[in-house]
Amino acid sequence: MVNSYKIAIIGGTGKVGRHIAFRALEQGYQVRMLVRNPEKINFRDSKIEIVEGNVRNPKDIQKLLKDCQIVINTFGQPMKEEPIYSSVTENILEVMSDLQIERYIGVSGGSLTIHGDNKSFLYRVGAKFYEIIYSNMMIDKKKEWHILNKYKLIKWTLIRLPFIVDGTELGNIEENLTDMPGRKITNHDVASFIVNQIDSLKYIHKAPFISN
Repeated sequence: MVNSYKIAIIGGTGKVGRHIAFRALEQGYQVRMLVRNPEKINFRDSKIEIVEGNVRNPKDIQKLLKDCQIVINTFGQPMKEEPIYSSVTENILEVMSDLQIERYIGVSGGSLTIHGDNKSFLYRVGAKFYEIIYSNMMIDKKKEWHILNKYKLIKWTLIRLPFIVDGTELGNIEENLTDMPGRKITNHDVASFIVNQIDSLKYIHKAPFISN
């Protein structure tokens, strides 16, 4: 199967990103990936186009997104650094607007609480714990959510994830818009769900929770 769409992946060398790339290739998409240090990639595929660059540099984002129709962002926060989720996402959305790219799929943690949520007691406690222990990160995550909501012309989806484990695809993905349906999910299942959202309108301008 050949698909004319080209997908730009940010965070493609992470726990989920590389599986997204391979799943997209299986479904016929073209794949371009932003990589800070290509020499450190522990997997290779000639069909994956590599762009060397830094996610914080708008010019590198511009180079990555040129001629792409879909953007998938699974960027992971660098350890021991100030949270930059919101600034990275804003840079991406600004470039997408300039290039008139419509589809954006990002990920966040299940600890993110937004208007309309109806979390169970356990997950309310968990979210409050994160807000206390990782206050700067959670402030930045909420800022990212507000930034997304400013971009009405972009068809964005923000997927909220539980604990991610390495494992084969199970296929039994539970979805919920107001509460986390389970405690964990495999990286292969996350990848499949994300790629399946590319042509789906179900969660446009929404932030579903998913789990196994």
